[in-house]
Amino acid sequence: MRSLFCLLANGLKVREKFMEQERKDMETDEKGIVERLEAATALLEKTLNWLEERQGALSGEVERISATVEQSRRETELAEKLAAVERELAEVKAAAPENVLNPLRRTMPAATAEMLAKQGIDDGPVDVRALDAALNGLSLEQRLAVKMQLFRAGAIA
Repeated sequence: MRSLFCLLANGLKVREKFMEQERKDMETDEKGIVERLEAATALLEKTLNWLEERQGALSGEVERISATVEQSRRETELAEKLAAVERELAEVKAAAPENVLNPLRRTMPAATAEMLAKQGIDDGPVDVRALDAALNGLSLEQRLAVKMQLFRAGAIA
């Protein structure tokens, strides 16, 4: 029986040593795990800081892109308005009278109108050849005066 007790006591001692060794191994493993977790935490913090910086940079980039898009939209609107104004200006120029010197005056003196009527020239645009034939009997100064009056009235260009 004693040997049985000795055997049991030895078995318990072996078991205690085994348990002690396992406990030490677990503590060593825990220390390794803690160290690895601390390293991983440090890397995660570093990554988080990098991501925050990158986010700030991207945010600025997005703001610049959106500002560029807004500017492009505004430029497009202005280009459309400019094209519309240019079309309108072309229409106004096309409809404008040719006599730019005095566009408001549309009448000629009564004596000039009578003289032209006697020669068969009515109101409206005057053919230059017909005008020269009608003014043939006048002096050079008189012909120039009549032509200037017609020009001012917008009857000839």
